Amino acid sequence: MKNTVVVGAQWGDEGKAKITDLLAEYADVIIRYQGGCNAGHTVVVNNETYKFHLIPSGVLYKDKFCFIGAGTVIHPETFLKETEDLKKRGVDLSGLKISPLATVTLPYHIDIDGISENTSGKNKIGTTKKGIGPTYSDKTGRYGIKVQDLFDKELLESRLDAILPLKNKILEKVYESKTYSKEEMLNYCEKYAEIFKPYICNEWIDKLSGFLKEDKKILFEGAQGIMLDIDYGTYPYVTSSSPIGGGAATGSGIGPTYIKNVIGVAKAYITRVGEGPFITELTDKTGETIRNIGGEFGTTTGRPRRCGWFDAVLSRYCTLVGGLTEMAITKIDVFNDFEEIKICTAYKDKRDGKIYKDYPTNINLHKYLEPVYETHKGWKTDISGAKSMEDLPQNAKNYLKRLEELIGIPIKIISVGPDREQTIILENPFK
Repeated sequence: MKNTVVVGAQWGDEGKAKITDLLAEYADVIIRYQGGCNAGHTVVVNNETYKFHLIPSGVLYKDKFCFIGAGTVIHPETFLKETEDLKKRGVDLSGLKISPLATVTLPYHIDIDGISENTSGKNKIGTTKKGIGPTYSDKTGRYGIKVQDLFDKELLESRLDAILPLKNKILEKVYESKTYSKEEMLNYCEKYAEIFKPYICNEWIDKLSGFLKEDKKILFEGAQGIMLDIDYGTYPYVTSSSPIGGGAATGSGIGPTYIKNVIGVAKAYITRVGEGPFITELTDKTGETIRNIGGEFGTTTGRPRRCGWFDAVLSRYCTLVGGLTEMAITKIDVFNDFEEIKICTAYKDKRDGKIYKDYPTNINLHKYLEPVYETHKGWKTDISGAKSMEDLPQNAKNYLKRLEELIGIPIKIISVGPDREQTIILENPFK
């Protein structure tokens, strides 16, 4: 058994899609297990860029079973646009399937998300306004519509009879927004059923059971990052699902005993989109330089990402709660021209000088904390063509070795550029 999970080991945008795409060549099955179209996964193949939001990154390979699991929430219009765009680019989608248990993002979810965020002022979360939070709220509150519900008119009508009066009352009285008639929602759902019809996999239990019996190699792909986890992230500035390694089991339908490796993906620095604490954030010229060289602008929103030095305190925490067994470090090439590079090894309380070597989960404390840095020499050379560790300059090796020591798990993959080929794989989990 070599089944492997790829998770973001920071606040998302770490380069998970590239690592997933890379490992998908060796896998038989790729499962996207949580999140929705708020995710933005970018893959570069032969200088051609693909941007994924819902579809598993491994779809670029032929003869792979790519499955969108029950833990995801799916916005039908976004799914349609993404599939149509990929078809136009010649991508074969015959292996793409959706769990009937995935939850559908409906128009009122997007209305509520957008209005709520726009009127929250300084208390806004920084969501993508894609309706993800409200969809997950309905799922947990047992008001959700599953993909399979779209194909059972009797069930769908009874579900809408229970849901719509409440939703319309909230839309009208709380958000002062338009309401939806039952007929209108049925028309939407009929259209959505047609979108999903070619992809729904009602035989998913038999399929996944068969893959496990045949010892097929399964790759689990998460969205967002561990620090955005609903339980373990910087709450309330988090997503509404579980991007951690454990989320792969609940969101895919394949239990944890079938998972061997959990690869955490982290940039050689760290970024964040939206609101929330960020102890190593750089608001100076250095932060701007990292943003511009690294192209740190959101795939989904286009928003500039907040940038900072690598945070080893946060990474050790992610290793624990994320269940990480190894690490992939991306975008180390962004530091090609840097004289010095810093790593945060601890936090210091500005009030009393107390040192924190373990991550404090009370985010109210974070405003009093400042990073304790150690400084490393840069390598001042282009490493984008490196094919092995031996090709890297000594200072780059020293930096990676120090990250390994601080994080506590081995670095097995190093990305030295955006293209699929610009990757050093020290150990392939599927080989």
